[in-house]
Amino acid sequence: VVDRLARDLRDPWVVRFNGGAQAGHTVTLPDGRRYVFSHFGAGTPAGAPTFLSRFFVANPYLFLREADELRTAGVAPRVVLDPLSPLTTPYEVLVNRAVEEARGARRHGSCGVGFGETLEREENGLSITASLLDGPDTLRSRLELLRTNHVPRRLVALGVTIDVETQADLADSSLVEEFIETARHFRRQIELCGAEACADRPVIFEGAQGLLLDQALGTFPHVTRSYTGLPNVIALAADLGIDDIEVFYTMRSYVTRHGAGPLAHEVGAPPYAGIVDRTNRPNPFQGTLRFALADPVASVDVISADRARVSGCGIDVTPSLAVTCLDQLDDLLLCADGQACDPEEFVDGIAGSIGAQRILLSQGPTA
Repeated sequence: VVDRLARDLRDPWVVRFNGGAQAGHTVTLPDGRRYVFSHFGAGTPAGAPTFLSRFFVANPYLFLREADELRTAGVAPRVVLDPLSPLTTPYEVLVNRAVEEARGARRHGSCGVGFGETLEREENGLSITASLLDGPDTLRSRLELLRTNHVPRRLVALGVTIDVETQADLADSSLVEEFIETARHFRRQIELCGAEACADRPVIFEGAQGLLLDQALGTFPHVTRSYTGLPNVIALAADLGIDDIEVFYTMRSYVTRHGAGPLAHEVGAPPYAGIVDRTNRPNPFQGTLRFALADPVASVDVISADRARVSGCGIDVTPSLAVTCLDQLDDLLLCADGQACDPEEFVDGIAGSIGAQRILLSQGPTA
């Protein structure tokens, strides 16, 4: 959807308004080229630069790996990072993975890349943001505090005992110097600037993760530590002087969840024979992609809840709807009530309920 919009607009920016390196936003072009974006906006193949906002958590290690993959594919996109954007270090990853492994069958559903622990660190007064990329001495001192003070206290608070190998990683300051060197290479590949970088050009706000993973709309603790819906968009739009936005609420023709947590109307196998998902592969922290039947009532309810919480914000919000993966159906669409319906009726029902201005439908992997 972002790729489509980036091609419709003239010289747009793509603004990542939440999430971080755990994203896996896939764009497949008609000629077969396929990209999976974590840091870079999904408008990259269309030539749109990316602005990583203050609500985005950057991981220098994973950014550099992603940038190398893009360069190998002949793509060298422009990326601007807000100085207030938090940075994930190896220490948040260490805690994240140790805690999730210790939970066993009670896992929260983490991706294991340190996103939530990074925000925990920021909220507890130890700030390591992109602004420190130009101050290596301050960065080093913050990292040492992280290693020697924050992480041990955090592990005790969580009741987690780490293994010998992880203890050695924590005791050795070499990870600090490794991160500083990685951060130096990262700094060379991004520009540091606030939201004013995007002024006076069309903006596409690209979100990450579904509304039912929103920290205020989902089922705690099986949520992401961010707003996946409108609150961050409204804040950034206000920064940019934007007074009206069109929101494309985007859904597949079925429901997925990758990781632990509740999934209403879950089915034990993909509901349609045509489902192929090359991006969401099994991994040690999230397991295998899970599937459920589409629920139009729940979809309308969560969209309505998202819109209601920004009502009266002073910015006009116009809803639109995008439904993807329609080619994967076996003729008819299955809903949570067990009834099969015509896809057109399904889409029109949701669009009418939310007052959608426009409808985008996607059949096949390309835009």
